[in-house]
Amino acid sequence: MAETRVIVVGNEKGGAGKSTIAMHLMTSLLYGGARVAIMDLDLRQCTSMRFCENRAAWLAGNDVKLPMPQTFRLSEDDVALAAGSEAEQVAAFEKAFLAAREVADFVLIDTPGGDTQITRMAHGLADLIVTPMNDSFVDFDMLGHVDPVTMELQKPSLYSQTVWEARKARAMAGQRQPLDWVVLRNRLATTEARNRKRLEDRLTALAKRVGFRMGPGLRDRVIYRELFPFGLTIADLSTQVRPVPVSLQHLAARQELRALMHSLGLAAFSGETLLAAQ
Repeated sequence: MAETRVIVVGNEKGGAGKSTIAMHLMTSLLYGGARVAIMDLDLRQCTSMRFCENRAAWLAGNDVKLPMPQTFRLSEDDVALAAGSEAEQVAAFEKAFLAAREVADFVLIDTPGGDTQITRMAHGLADLIVTPMNDSFVDFDMLGHVDPVTMELQKPSLYSQTVWEARKARAMAGQRQPLDWVVLRNRLATTEARNRKRLEDRLTALAKRVGFRMGPGLRDRVIYRELFPFGLTIADLSTQVRPVPVSLQHLAARQELRALMHSLGLAAFSGETLLAAQ
């Protein structure tokens, strides 16, 4: 059996679209034939776990069969665990991760918008880190600092340091394959933002300095939010699965997802089912 790959969707900035990216990666991998285990380290909100619960309920209620991931909660009561000690959280994470790794081709880990010990541990285990960011200097600030007068890049910021530490941990563990880090410019506006060129230039400079690749994210589309209550993504839509009307905008969203999977080196799992028949 091929070695299990670990994908961490991370960014210490909240509201960057981590769970949206995680859900779309999960369904694309499933449609590509992979066995996927998902873990959610946001112990209070658990958006990815809620998505999976919605998916199971919708499929059962509509007598539809679609691929499902295996879910690995850290405990039966994640909110209580969030209030517990760091040692308890670490032990729960280690137990769940080892179980997930035994049964999956990919372990997909959704992380919260903040810094915790288990989040740092997950980054240290990652083969691929996917960092979505909104197309603004507010989100860029978690990756790098710019001079407020000249707007030139000054230094890497907090989250870049987290990934640097993960790279060191991976090297110390004797992993031969280097950690791949991809930053996605997510939730792009449909029109060109005034500061987009400046932001792109600073991202390019920071990428060379700290070693990430840049890839396309997902635009801010209503369809991504519409499908969440059903536990579905754009990858699930077909002539049999249409809880919302399908439009040309949904076809464009499908192309975005395909481009995302290619940018992450996961083209073989781009999930080519969907929207085939209109």
